[in-house]
Amino acid sequence: MPEPIRVLLVDDEWLVRAGLATMLGGVEGIEIAGEAADGAAVPAAVSATRADVVLMDIRMPGTDGLTATRLLRAADGAPEVIVLTTFDTDEHVLRALRAGAGGFLLKDTPPAEIVTAIRRVAAGEPMLSPSVTRKLITHVTGRDHQTRTGARTRLACLTDSERRVAEAVGRGLSNAEAAAELYMSVTTVKTYVSRIMRKLDLNNRVQIALLVHDAE
Repeated sequence: MPEPIRVLLVDDEWLVRAGLATMLGGVEGIEIAGEAADGAAVPAAVSATRADVVLMDIRMPGTDGLTATRLLRAADGAPEVIVLTTFDTDEHVLRALRAGAGGFLLKDTPPAEIVTAIRRVAAGEPMLSPSVTRKLITHVTGRDHQTRTGARTRLACLTDSERRVAEAVGRGLSNAEAAAELYMSVTTVKTYVSRIMRKLDLNNRVQIALLVHDAE
């Protein structure tokens, strides 16, 4: 049997943590590894629990969830982060995704979708709520010339194959879908994704997609 996905719950409201723990506790393949009530406690909690995925609130006393996400994702071997919040302003969405969050969901997201998000993000696939996707589309249509030029300059360091994979990621394709479209193996696509992140100093597929869209 595969190892369960170990989830760390980070929220300053104990009732929210208790609700999530109850909801996820009986789901096959998912294990609640621990809890934290403040962003400052996340690094130690991740180290102690060996969490694979962190469900992160944004507004918390002390260190907020966006700062905690950025610091956590900058470390080697960091777990994936799903921001789970009541706030979905443009600023919060973009800051969270640029900080390295692999998912952004609202707290009123149906339980089944939260479970799906945990599994997808643990597998390296992004998961965004429909409202977040709409905000990203708005962001893309409203970007300025400087943003576009800067993104194109960064992407210029990629090889043709890497660029094609990056564009596939930007269109939301999974590794398997990109492999089929580009006539590559899934392993090759994964290798290219890793190279792209290393070359561009990014830490997940969402950041690749944002950069690709900024360049359009």
